[in-house]
Amino acid sequence: MTPRIDALQYANWSEKIFRQMRAGSVDAVHVTITYHENFRETVLNIEAWNRWFEQFPDLIFQGFDARDIDLAHQTGRTAIFFGAQNPSCIEDDIGLVEVLHRLGLRFMQLTYNNQSLLASGCYEAMDTGLTRMGRAVVHEMNRVGLVVDMSHSGERSTLDAIAHSSRPIAITHANPSSWHPALRNKSDRVLRALAESGGMLGFSVYPHHLRGGGECTVAEFCEMVARTADLMGTGQIGIGTDLCQDQPDSVVDWMRAGRWTKSRDYGEGSSDNPGFPPMPEWFRDNRDFGQIADGLRAVGFSAEDVGAVMGGNWARFFADGFGAASSLRREAAQ
Repeated sequence: MTPRIDALQYANWSEKIFRQMRAGSVDAVHVTITYHENFRETVLNIEAWNRWFEQFPDLIFQGFDARDIDLAHQTGRTAIFFGAQNPSCIEDDIGLVEVLHRLGLRFMQLTYNNQSLLASGCYEAMDTGLTRMGRAVVHEMNRVGLVVDMSHSGERSTLDAIAHSSRPIAITHANPSSWHPALRNKSDRVLRALAESGGMLGFSVYPHHLRGGGECTVAEFCEMVARTADLMGTGQIGIGTDLCQDQPDSVVDWMRAGRWTKSRDYGEGSSDNPGFPPMPEWFRDNRDFGQIADGLRAVGFSAEDVGAVMGGNWARFFADGFGAASSLRREAAQ
């Protein structure tokens, strides 16, 4: 069984979307449950997900470890794995890392565009790398099995996280900056270091991360994946669509501005079009994952490698990354 896994979505969740996941044979999805929310607000978001799990048990259930991917495939459902796109949910309390992991959080970004208590975001003029608290939190995330995600972080901070983490980290939703120079996309230096450390990159189909935006073709996207496979290897790449389906444009304000500014932060979007950009015609929702698989075959990926990119690599990464560490990698090497 080769699973189909999406390493990042932030949709306006509904029965329609859950049924589209099933129509697209998506076995597991890493979903954003929190951006700038504090701990209590994040718990309220988990409560909302608990109601969806209760309402739609034939479509979705909460995933806690990689075995749930197999369960999802066997039962025709989608396993939902929780993630945070900012460390606001742990406030300034390292003890909340373990608490949130026990509630099901499996990924946490150390920054979302801006400087945080842990690291520098990709929009800051100066990237100071991991902070003292950042190094301590990474160590704690490694201990409990909470994956370090550096999708919105600056270059130095990302390299610091790769070097400091005792377990491989993830960049769940980004593309190479050499292909499209969005601030959020990653340099070849970062991608090489990520691959050498055993980390994973999830390719994004969010238009601001694509060359040509929503006009990017599936062939262009898949050719970019192939070039990145040459750089990183086929075993360290997957899909992280960053699908924000059915979200109102007002949500962009929350994603980008949160509580840190009174002004609108347009980010990588145009100031005269601050909302969500139109998606490429070949990826509108979860039913379109087959188009990516077909595109990968068309640019020369073998059937085995297509399966790896579409989910097999993430399944292996989930198995290695979600469990509590019996011993840290570097300690074992000493």
